[in-house]
Amino acid sequence: MLKEKVEAALNNQINKELYSSYLYLSMAAFFESQNFSGFANWMKIQSQEEYGHAMKIYNYILDRDGNVNLQKIEAPKGKWKSHLEAFEDALKHEQKVSKSIYDLVELSFSEKDHATNTFLQWFVNEQVEEESTSLKINERLKLTGDNKGALFMLDRELGMRASGK
Repeated sequence: MLKEKVEAALNNQINKELYSSYLYLSMAAFFESQNFSGFANWMKIQSQEEYGHAMKIYNYILDRDGNVNLQKIEAPKGKWKSHLEAFEDALKHEQKVSKSIYDLVELSFSEKDHATNTFLQWFVNEQVEEESTSLKINERLKLTGDNKGALFMLDRELGMRASGK
């Protein structure tokens, strides 16, 4: 059974993961409006992954005989000045999510909830990958600068991303 503090924090994390899904879906819509379907594809898949993260926590709470308490999801930003700005926001967001996961890990330690601590290790590892991927795309976008040809090549590459990593 989950302790009250841990359950509340996990429910908050569900909200953050669902917000992440909304944010990436909003970014996908932005890229679609700019006719960059590869960037949009990458963001749609990212949105699906974030939804999956929320459901993983949802199921864990239920498996531990806890109560899922869904909260209002904040509306995400909808426009960016550039591809780079969108991916800079994505990286900042992933860093924020990482901090939230680390805070959950600390809480699980302080509450002596070893099962939740073990469960959260998957998210710790996932965030390393999430931040690394966003950082690499940011760096590639910085390299493209104003080169439209390079941007279209990156769009084609990102369009090849398939669900399930």
